[in-house]
Amino acid sequence: MQADLRDPGLILERAAGLLDFGQPVAVMPIAVLHLIQDSEDPWGIVARLMDAVPPGSYLAISHPALDVHHAQPTIQKVYNANVSTPQTLRTRDEVARFFTGLDLVEPGLVQVHQWRPDPDDFAPEGVFSNHGAVGRKPGA
Repeated sequence: MQADLRDPGLILERAAGLLDFGQPVAVMPIAVLHLIQDSEDPWGIVARLMDAVPPGSYLAISHPALDVHHAQPTIQKVYNANVSTPQTLRTRDEVARFFTGLDLVEPGLVQVHQWRPDPDDFAPEGVFSNHGAVGRKPGA
C-alpha cells in the first residue's frame, strides 16, 4: 500500500484491510522519520500508529543521527540546501522519544551496527551514524 506517513489515519484505514489488528503487528518506519519535520510532529505520528495496534506489537526504527559524527550538522545543512524534502537528523534522546511507553528489546537504542551484530562483524565505533531500536508495546 502507498500512503504518506504524515497521514496515519489513512495508513491505519488501509492497513486494517490487510492486517489482523487482533494480533500483534510490527510498525516499521525504517529510514523515513528523518523526512518528517519536527513541526509535523513525527513523535505524534508514531504514537498514533502505536496506539492503534494491539499489545505485543513492535516498533522498529532506524534514524540518521545528529550526534554521532561532529560533521553531521554541516552535512545536514548542505543536503537540505539541495533537496525539496529536507531531512532532520536527530539526537539519541530525540529518537528515544519515539519509544515512549514501549519496552525496548535488548540491546536497546544503539547505533544500528551495534544492534545484535554477528560475532565476526567488525564495525569501528561511529561507523554508521544511525540510531536504531525495537520496542514492544506492553500488555500482552
